[in-house]
Amino acid sequence: MRIGLYPGTFDPVTNGHLDIIGRAVKLVDRLVIGVAQNDDKGPLFTTAERVEMVRAEVAGLGSDIDVQPFSTLLMHFAEHLDANVIVRGLRAVADFEYEFQMTAMNQRLNDDIETVFLMADPRHQAIASRLVKEIARLDGNIDSFVSPAVAAAVRARVKR
Repeated sequence: MRIGLYPGTFDPVTNGHLDIIGRAVKLVDRLVIGVAQNDDKGPLFTTAERVEMVRAEVAGLGSDIDVQPFSTLLMHFAEHLDANVIVRGLRAVADFEYEFQMTAMNQRLNDDIETVFLMADPRHQAIASRLVKEIARLDGNIDSFVSPAVAAAVRARVKR
């Protein structure tokens, strides 16, 4: 069984993330979406809220998708899942430089787990969770970047 892991902070989950998820699920028998607990980034939503948000967004994409939080080293989490593949999305050259370094380090930790890069759909290349939050904080329209449910959650949270 080919198990893929798509890790991220997903704060919030965007249409770009969902595009990568929809394509990644075609490449593996089971896709685990790993929601990273990364308090250093100052997330808008708690880890539990982000897990539930991602679960709700992928509910209709099939039973071969699982969403789990993790707070360990990515490679340790991948090994725990018996993952064969780590899936990463690329939007721009800046993403590539960071991902290139991460892939090299991960390969040194465990060269049995491959990293596969999926290019973001051109319609979603500019979308970043950080920018979605900034636009929402400044009362901008985020409807084309996230689902209606996520947009409502982000708006409610930034109004606090």
